[in-house]
Amino acid sequence: MADIDRNGIKNFTVGMMKTNLWLVLGMMVAASAIAQDTNTLPPMPAPVTSPAAEAAPVPVVEPVKKAAPAKKKKIAAPKKAPFVEPTVALAPGAAEVAVKNLNVRGQAGLKGEFLTHLTNGDPVTVLGEITLAKHKADEPAQWAQITLPASVHVWVSSLFIDATNNTVSAKKLNLRAGPSENYSVLGVIERGTAISVITTKDNWTQIEPPTNAYAFVAAMYLKQESSGTLATNLPPSTETETPVTTNNVVEPAPIVTEPDTNAPAVETNAPAPETTETNTTEVDTNLPPPPPRVVTNEGFVRPVTSIIEPTDFELYDPKTGGEIDYLYSTSTNLDLGRYKGLHIIVTGEESTVERWKNTPLLTVQRIKVVE
Repeated sequence: MADIDRNGIKNFTVGMMKTNLWLVLGMMVAASAIAQDTNTLPPMPAPVTSPAAEAAPVPVVEPVKKAAPAKKKKIAAPKKAPFVEPTVALAPGAAEVAVKNLNVRGQAGLKGEFLTHLTNGDPVTVLGEITLAKHKADEPAQWAQITLPASVHVWVSSLFIDATNNTVSAKKLNLRAGPSENYSVLGVIERGTAISVITTKDNWTQIEPPTNAYAFVAAMYLKQESSGTLATNLPPSTETETPVTTNNVVEPAPIVTEPDTNAPAVETNAPAPETTETNTTEVDTNLPPPPPRVVTNEGFVRPVTSIIEPTDFELYDPKTGGEIDYLYSTSTNLDLGRYKGLHIIVTGEESTVERWKNTPLLTVQRIKVVE
């Protein structure tokens, strides 16, 4: 009886455990099914539209185009009035400046270097009048030669000044606008003339201008009531604007300067001023021929830019780019091409060539390379 009860209890317990196991498995399967249903979204219903909306065309939205920036209209510069130079007839004598600012130059023409300027009402003394044969269309052709203003100092070569008594030792000595032979000639003084020294620079001496020193201004900007010439309604001109200074100046015909026998011939063939019939100078025609013009110049060597120029190389100033001399040699042993691009000091006989009057021809005698 006891064995039956134990076996029954055992079978009952095993049956309950199996039942519980199936219940657990069933609950796990049900939970898994519910989780899958909750993660799935219901399908989206079709939109409700009216027949009219379905039939209407779908609007097309075009991209907005940026407006192109408006082009600025170029304002045409006002046309410059043509330059018309009035005819001026100035007589030697007193005159007056008729513009606010008038440039005084070392030569007739805008090529002459600037010396000083005069203002409206300043008195001047006219020595003569010069009309240029060649000039630019917008530049004056008529120029007045006037007495050099007292505020402008002049330069002379120190080699021809007797330092013991400050007098000129050469027969004729040029007055120049600056301490170099590249500056314009502003007059001539003769042997024995006493000078008033201001300062010295290398081989040049700055002095007070003598009474016969001169300069040039555009004639149409002067007025002379005595001659009936009045500067009224003057055309605009660059001559009354800010001055431009240049040292590379084309100079007129030469005049002989007689040096001391022991002095180097630097100013022996210096240019003389262009004169008029109202300002003539007596010249001794029995003078001996002038000695060679031997000069010493410093600059850099470069090839010439044109095959028609008289030589293959020239000496130039690197600061201004302007030519100083054409370089020429009669020696077959001197190759000027070796000095291309070098800084040199060259000595030789300087002369002019008819076709190239703006740049002298220097026959080389000695060359020194500057380190």
